[in-house]
Amino acid sequence: MKRAKDYIIFPLDVPTEKAAKEYVELLSESVGMFKVGLELFIQAGPGLIDFIKASGNADVFLDLKLHDIPETVFRAMERISDLGVKFATVHCGETPRMLEAAVNGANGRVGVLGVTLLTSVAREDIEAAGFRKPFCEDLTQLVVKRADMAKAAGCSGIVCSGREVKMIKQTFGRNFIAVTPGIRPVGDDMETHDQKRVVTPAIAVKNGSDYLVVGRPIRDANNPKKAVLRIVEEIETVL
Repeated sequence: MKRAKDYIIFPLDVPTEKAAKEYVELLSESVGMFKVGLELFIQAGPGLIDFIKASGNADVFLDLKLHDIPETVFRAMERISDLGVKFATVHCGETPRMLEAAVNGANGRVGVLGVTLLTSVAREDIEAAGFRKPFCEDLTQLVVKRADMAKAAGCSGIVCSGREVKMIKQTFGRNFIAVTPGIRPVGDDMETHDQKRVVTPAIAVKNGSDYLVVGRPIRDANNPKKAVLRIVEEIETVL
């Protein structure tokens, strides 16, 4: 049975390998997964993934958001599949061929997640980028369209905000994984920093999120372990 802590992905969004390892040692038994993003992977490389796997039972989410020609994405995902991570991301982008290449490169050894729309993106950004009116007026339409591309390509799931996850589950089924960033626990400021489409842990899980990426509320807390416990308790109210 999935426990409340297993929903939590803690992003190691720190500039140094030393800082990342300190968080891994502190939280390896408190969260379900650690996210390694582009900045840290460039700094620390695959060795950090080995460190995380040796430190406890937490899985690894490699969030590199691949976006390139299909052949390059295929080869990159082949290399990623050798690392023993649970999930890796690729932008849904402009063509389903890139998503298909990612899935083929993964060869069933890592779950490929399509990034639909970054949580920092707002309606006015989509309009300025030249998207058609229906997608500007309702971002959910764009997320669903890109999710459809991801599912058709064979992706395990997508990354989307908690505001869209209910529609994703209704449209594509419970087994299509939804990873939700932009999480703020009850009592936190819901409109700060660079993320626009944010929700609470309880709302995200109730709407169907399979995993929650929770960074600042844990990282900026005086006691990160207590902050995780608070989030666990909030998730338990809806399980």
